[in-house]
Formats: sequence, structure tokens, C-alpha cells
Amino acid sequence: MNWIELTAAIFGVISVWYARKERILVFPFGIINVAIYIYICFEARLYANAGINMAYLGSNIYGWYMWSRTGDDNQQLQIKRNTSTQKFFSWGAVGLIYASVFLLLRWANRNDAAYMASWLPWIDAFNTSFFLVATILMAVKKLENWQFWIIGNIVSIPIYLSQGLYFTSLQYTVFLVLAIFGWREWKAKEKQNNDA
Repeated sequence: MNWIELTAAIFGVISVWYARKERILVFPFGIINVAIYIYICFEARLYANAGINMAYLGSNIYGWYMWSRTGDDNQQLQIKRNTSTQKFFSWGAVGLIYASVFLLLRWANRNDAAYMASWLPWIDAFNTSFFLVATILMAVKKLENWQFWIIGNIVSIPIYLSQGLYFTSLQYTVFLVLAIFGWREWKAKEKQNNDA
């Protein structure tokens, strides 16, 4: 599986590089990346991560649509910050998704549902919740998406390393660095948009 994992990692890094630069190419490269990772995560018995990659597939399609269209004023989607209400709902969604995924994975482990038995259900659910919220926020160009990516990447690095997915662990290390730079670059662009 190493060459498959390496291929997915390369497409993932390219995708995040384009996200950092606010380029629409983030989405086609992201679609290839997540399609490969759906397979990899099922093989590694990280079912919540396989599920999140299915959600990424949908959010990549949605993001591609959102980033490519123009509004009534012929303007493309601009980077913005979450309102206080949106921040509340974003963090609430993390908690709700975490609890739901964790309980599902725990149920599967207790009921010997081998096809869904997760190796680390509490961590599997944790990064799934952060990444799902991050991908939705990125699709609508919310600056805070990078905060959720950063947290999820920090947790993912040791998860994939512990599963022997070394290229994936390296990929998430690169993702972490790119997310930090993405946060800084998008913050500057958002400030520039507000000053204009």
C-alpha cells in the first residue's frame, strides 16, 4: 500500500498548497486525495476517518461550486471571519460530531461489529469532528477553517504514525506547516478585504 499512500499524500499536499494560496485547484486535487484515502482508511480500520473522507468528497464538490460562482454583484466569494454566532455553532458542531462518532465507534467495538471496530475510537472521533468542521468552513472561505485544520493535524500525525502509515503521517506534518502559513496568509487577505 506504500505507493498508494504516497500518491494520496502527494495529491493532498498539492491540494493544501492551493488552499493556502486561495486557488480553486484545491478542489480537484482534494477530490483525488480523499478518494484514495477512503480506501486507505478502510484498510487501516480507521472508519471514522474513512467516513470523514467521504464527507470531504462532498465538501470538495460543494467548495468547488462555491469558489467558482459569482454573486449578484459579480463578486467571487471573499475570505471572512466567523461571526460570534457562527463561532458558537462551529465549536458546538465539533462537540456534537465528536460525541456522535465516538458513540457509534464505541457501540461497534462493544457489539463486535468487526467491520466498524476502530482501533482508537476516541481519537478517531476527535480528529474527524475537527476536520469535518474545517472542511465546511473552508468551502465558504471562513478564516477560522485553518484553526480547525491545525488542531486536527496535530492529533493526526501520531495516529497515522502508530498505524504504520508513515507517508500519511509525514503528509499531516506538512499539512500542519501549510495550515499555519495558510492561517497567516488568509488573515492578511481578510484584513486587506476589510480595509478596501
